[in-house]
Amino acid sequence: MIIAVDGPAASGKGTIARALARHYGLPHLDTGLLYRAVGLNLLRWGGDPDSEFAAVRACDFAQVDFDDPELKSETVGGLASRISAYPMVRETLLARQQDFARQDGGAVLDGRDIGTVIAPDAPAKLFVTAAPEVRAMRRHEELKRMGRTTHLDDVLIDIRARDERDMGRSTAPLVQADDADLLDTSDMTIDAAVQRAVALVEARLKHSA
Repeated sequence: MIIAVDGPAASGKGTIARALARHYGLPHLDTGLLYRAVGLNLLRWGGDPDSEFAAVRACDFAQVDFDDPELKSETVGGLASRISAYPMVRETLLARQQDFARQDGGAVLDGRDIGTVIAPDAPAKLFVTAAPEVRAMRRHEELKRMGRTTHLDDVLIDIRARDERDMGRSTAPLVQADDADLLDTSDMTIDAAVQRAVALVEARLKHSA
């Protein structure tokens, strides 16, 4: 069983995907971390984010600690959004993501092109979203908890810029798959959003049985 969870930054897709993985006893992959790892490599290696070749060379996870809090920084997130537009980067990371999805027993993956590119045949797909202002507030609060000084207006500007890049790129743009269920979490608590997500997945699985 593969569950695909897509959506824009700070929509709650990661939280929902992790909860679904726990609920169904499945492994989970935050595919955005792969792109953040590439961005962090570029940053630490002094690579040029405007160079697709440099970005592809940075697709090396040998020395990456996926628990490194720097992966969650706004700087790295911005770099990840920029380099994710490169077709060669996406192609380089494609097999890794598809192998994870196709493992025995299935998996839960969240990202921006899971239901459209990585696992288009997934029986359950969610597109999780929320208003930009709500997402900016969530990200602002998350950064504050991490001890990072940020301004809400700056976070909102960054959120909107990422949306534009993610939806406007020519390769694997952020778009709701035709057969994905929409889940708008703008006015939902985490518990309510997770309960709704489980209900949507259950309905899809029952329908496909």
